[in-house]
Amino acid sequence: ALKMFRKEETLAMRNKLIGKSCRLFYSDDPVKIVKAKGQYLYDENGQQYLDCISNVQHVGHCHPSVTQAATAQMELLNANARFLHDNIVQYANRLAATLPDKLSVFYFVNSGSEANDLALRLAHEYTKHEDIIVLDHAYHGHLTSLIDISPYKFRKLTGQKEWVHVAPLPDTYRGVYREDHPDPAQAYADTVKDVIDKVQLKGRKVGAFFAESLPSVGGQILLPKGYSTKVAEYVHSAGGVFVADEVQTGFGRVGSHFWAFQLQGEDFCPDIVTMGKPMGNGHPLACLVTTVEIAGAFTANGVEYFNTFGGNPVSCAIGLAVLDVIEKEDLRGNASRVGAYLVDLLKQLQTNHPIIGDVRGVGLFVGLELVTDKEQRTPATDGAAQVVRRLKDKRICVSTDGPWENVIKFKPPMCFRMEDAKLVADTIDQILTGKHCWEHQNCLPPDKRETPWKKTRNAPAFRTFNTKSLRHEDYTTTSTNTDGLRQLMNDY
Repeated sequence: ALKMFRKEETLAMRNKLIGKSCRLFYSDDPVKIVKAKGQYLYDENGQQYLDCISNVQHVGHCHPSVTQAATAQMELLNANARFLHDNIVQYANRLAATLPDKLSVFYFVNSGSEANDLALRLAHEYTKHEDIIVLDHAYHGHLTSLIDISPYKFRKLTGQKEWVHVAPLPDTYRGVYREDHPDPAQAYADTVKDVIDKVQLKGRKVGAFFAESLPSVGGQILLPKGYSTKVAEYVHSAGGVFVADEVQTGFGRVGSHFWAFQLQGEDFCPDIVTMGKPMGNGHPLACLVTTVEIAGAFTANGVEYFNTFGGNPVSCAIGLAVLDVIEKEDLRGNASRVGAYLVDLLKQLQTNHPIIGDVRGVGLFVGLELVTDKEQRTPATDGAAQVVRRLKDKRICVSTDGPWENVIKFKPPMCFRMEDAKLVADTIDQILTGKHCWEHQNCLPPDKRETPWKKTRNAPAFRTFNTKSLRHEDYTTTSTNTDGLRQLMNDY
């Protein structure tokens, strides 16, 4: 067995040996996890944590069916994927049964980033067009090609390339067109048409529209139904293809459907679908599926594509086992039932706690958006961080997403139970009722603070938010905003 270090030793070694940009959850006080099962994590002292983060361990941590399949195949054969073997074709056939008929040609890789990079290559080969349209705040992977099409990343680095074009995120809570709009799907789709028109005016051509079926980093966003169908029409008319990134949301997480893109309706089918994280339940396994026509164009370039480990016998044995567990344990049904229950519980909290601006979700893909002002929908960034830390103290692991990191996200293993949902909601209720959400108080200038709460971090820069343009800038405190924050404090 490997040597076990004390937590302090492990942390010291990590700080010395691992790149500082590889950040830990709860970096100010990391949790050292040494064991996991189902939806539970265990630290070095045997303390149990409820895992609401690990969408990668899709059917549950260390599921015996998955570990047994991996062990059995590894003891028999694990070879280069260029040898003929049954597992890869059996797995592809099982996946094909979950997809529209036209999506029938598979390429197996090792990560969602690899799958999305390959999707770019296929789109370029098929359309012979260079330009890509993406959604604002999108993240599609860590390769250079994907940083280039991920506003979430490129805005912090080298900026936007001339061949990348950004369309508004179809966020009906915070975006340009909100829940009171008569047809947000059409309105947001028309913003993509506007982008296409501008691209063409520059003499350029669109190769692909690239989007997560449910934007995750953007803040657990549910696309208005019909949006993707209308966007696909515009993109196809411009000579491009529609790429659906299912790396976060595929394999039944939405409950009612196997793929999140299917929420858009039976008349919608992407040209390319990428998948990854949940495929191998923690084993590195990912894939791209596309049409015969697009695959044919990729083959016609005369350059062989091979991936040494993608689709190897062990990976495919694991993938098959994951599909078996999803079916045998009715995990899609569980996602529908437990997810609906969690959303209902959180909406009940929303009526009692002004800091909860929005609750949204489908299946076990749920977002809880916190605000300091319900009218202005001002993001409660620090408040969300404080709730996350307090939940960790209660041994419940969650994290945040969204442009302002004010959306608490829930993407737990699919074996998450009703009692887990109830525990999460009850604990959040206790935290908010107990005034543990410090966003409002810390935003006030020191001389305005009415309660000497314990200071856990430097007070954040006071910000004003332009909610229509989704931009913010730092500025000095104004009496109007201070009064609003103090009123919210009084509401608690």
